[in-house]
Amino acid sequence: MMELLHIWLLDHGLGENLAFYVAHAIAVVAVLSLSLGANFVAKRYIISALTYVISRSKTSWDDAVLRQKVLSRMAHLAPALVIYILTPIALEGQDSAITLIRNTTQIYMIVILMLVLDSLLNTVEDIYQNFDAAKEISIKGFIQILKMALYFLATIFVVSILLNKTPVYLLSGVGALTAVLMLVFRDAILGFVAGIQLAANKMVSNGDWIEMPKYGADGDVLEMTLTTVKVQNWDKTVTTIPTYALISESFKNWRGMQEAGGRRIKRAVNIDMSSIRFCDEDMLERFEKIQYISEYIEEKKHELEAFNTATRVDNASLANGRRMTNIGTFRAYVQAYLHNHPQINEQMTFLIRQLKPTENGLPIEVYVFSKDKVWANYEAIQADIFDHILAVVPEFDLRVYQNPTGADFRMLK
Repeated sequence: MMELLHIWLLDHGLGENLAFYVAHAIAVVAVLSLSLGANFVAKRYIISALTYVISRSKTSWDDAVLRQKVLSRMAHLAPALVIYILTPIALEGQDSAITLIRNTTQIYMIVILMLVLDSLLNTVEDIYQNFDAAKEISIKGFIQILKMALYFLATIFVVSILLNKTPVYLLSGVGALTAVLMLVFRDAILGFVAGIQLAANKMVSNGDWIEMPKYGADGDVLEMTLTTVKVQNWDKTVTTIPTYALISESFKNWRGMQEAGGRRIKRAVNIDMSSIRFCDEDMLERFEKIQYISEYIEEKKHELEAFNTATRVDNASLANGRRMTNIGTFRAYVQAYLHNHPQINEQMTFLIRQLKPTENGLPIEVYVFSKDKVWANYEAIQADIFDHILAVVPEFDLRVYQNPTGADFRMLK
């Protein structure tokens, strides 16, 4: 073709040298024009048509292809292919120029292909987020590993073109750089291994509430990447934790509580042991007026009276036989009160127990679960329960233990 053009220019009176350069200039302009035309057709018609079809389809997953700009990036290959294919024809006889332009075009196409594959990986991740499994298993770390491999291979191909060596030749030298690569990509490798373990064992997922005091993390997991896990704390700050730290160190995941039927309330009231005593008739008469335990008092009185009569207990001393105490009655009241509380889940662990007495009194611990697991609501329920318990303690002739304060010493004057 170039020879025909060269002859045609000679026939029109151009000199040998001038005809040679003019013919090549015309060929270069033609190739550039065709590449621009290919770019226009690819974007204006082909990509627009595909975009229209995708936007009109009923499926939603293909919309991710548009969001991640897969098609728009792929369109950049059209002009490059035209230049790569037609350059040997346009510059026939100019081997050095052909090699330079084709190598440059090859590098450009490798970069574009890398970006297209990068967008496709982003598309896969985007589509995956619509599945329920995404809430438990994040694939972001795996996507990042694939991207790193993609960038590495693209770099190898580019360098092989620049050095005019085969990619196999360069890959054969990677073994010698293994130690260096292990050092450079240490966090990425550890993060990848940790990501596999976290995903396989379902240890942590996006949206989980985790607590890791060493790193100051206490909040929801925002994002899990190859090297880091982002946690938004309850004060709205963001803590970044190395992914491998979740494998090598301990952390608390509150997912079990969120998936269970309630949230635990575990708190004790310390009773002043000097206020604990046997119940006399006046006390029992007052306690019977409390609705939650009126039946309990009546049944307990009959039970103890029958036992003491059967064992011929001498009632001259309260130490003889079995007697009701104000602390035992108080525990029975707390239990009845919580059984009647609308926000307590009775299907889960329900305990009102004494703990070991200490120098701070006798702890009466409430160990129950609230139905509402939302933090603010849970705290309100817990506060409401203990507001009532603390206020009702004096009704049983008991005192809440409290270390002496300045006000106590002033009362002694």
